[in-house]
Amino acid sequence: MTTCRLEDFRAVCETKTEPADYPHAVDVVDNVLIYPGELADTPEVRAELARALMDGPGVVVFAGAFAPAVVDRASAVFTELIAEQKAAGVAGGDHFAKAGANDRVWGALDKFALRDPAAFAAYYDNDTLALICRAWLGAGYQVTSQVNVVNPGGVAQVAHRDYHLGFMSQEQALRYPAHVHTLSPALTLQGAVAHVDMPLESGPTLYLPHSQKYPAGYVAFHQPEFTAYFDDHRVQLPLAKGDAAFFNPALFHGAGTNRSAGIRRMANLLQVSSAFGRAMETVDRVAVTAALYPVLRGYAGSVDNVIAASAEGYAFPTNLDRDQPLDGLAPQTQAGLVRQALSEGWEEDRFRQALHAQDQRRATVA
Repeated sequence: MTTCRLEDFRAVCETKTEPADYPHAVDVVDNVLIYPGELADTPEVRAELARALMDGPGVVVFAGAFAPAVVDRASAVFTELIAEQKAAGVAGGDHFAKAGANDRVWGALDKFALRDPAAFAAYYDNDTLALICRAWLGAGYQVTSQVNVVNPGGVAQVAHRDYHLGFMSQEQALRYPAHVHTLSPALTLQGAVAHVDMPLESGPTLYLPHSQKYPAGYVAFHQPEFTAYFDDHRVQLPLAKGDAAFFNPALFHGAGTNRSAGIRRMANLLQVSSAFGRAMETVDRVAVTAALYPVLRGYAGSVDNVIAASAEGYAFPTNLDRDQPLDGLAPQTQAGLVRQALSEGWEEDRFRQALHAQDQRRATVA
């Protein structure tokens, strides 16, 4: 893991994406697979998407995954939140770009749900999002969201890999054994939903297809010769409002420079974690589910999609003294409580009391 050879990296990255290997894709552009926004959720499709992210180019784009009207409704909420942050003098940091250059909303999942739960439900009732999450992570996944607005003049990010090991220095990453470097990407799915049309001059994300397959990549992306190779060989696809890109977190990537005169490039960055890992952000899922419950009681869309994006779908960690498994090997999850309440027609007050009681049972301190 300590030895990174550019020639080995080059051999991996210069693989060609073969359309015949991905029969459900409608196109291959610059080695990136393009899928329709509406795709049947079948075992064959999920297997193909997982293979694309692991053994293929490592990135897929769904054209028209989110309806523009639904995106606009969410964008209005995000714009309000950004304006309020600025009015309060809140300066946003960034991971791989200069602090303050862009506009960020951290913890956007909570803030969106609490500000406009009906708009949240309409946004996250998305079959494409549910499909790719299940394909890569399986059941019980956890959605977090950060809104990123790259303003005109915003410069490109440094090429990097993502959470978990991608958020470490080279020295920190070297503390983890090789098998952890191999397994870590399976814990997280990265995604970005375009909230405006993103022509190339606005700087949509730069990708290096197939780079996720290089075993030493979490060390290599810190080294200048690998950064230079990325800069010379990366690809960049324009996106339309509502398009969504999802990629393996081990893929070398970075936001591009916004060279436009007036496009504020807004994207909702989705970081979805396996039930077997923990998300980067804390989310007050008690508040989120309490806010959403009145909407879900009469909701005509996919309630399961909204619950999966908002409620805790995994039973652990918990306090097994107070939150004991009664009907199986694990206690009821928060998502399970929401489904039970909806199925049994609970009033809002009863649900809120049960939700808070469950949260207290799970807490470390009584």
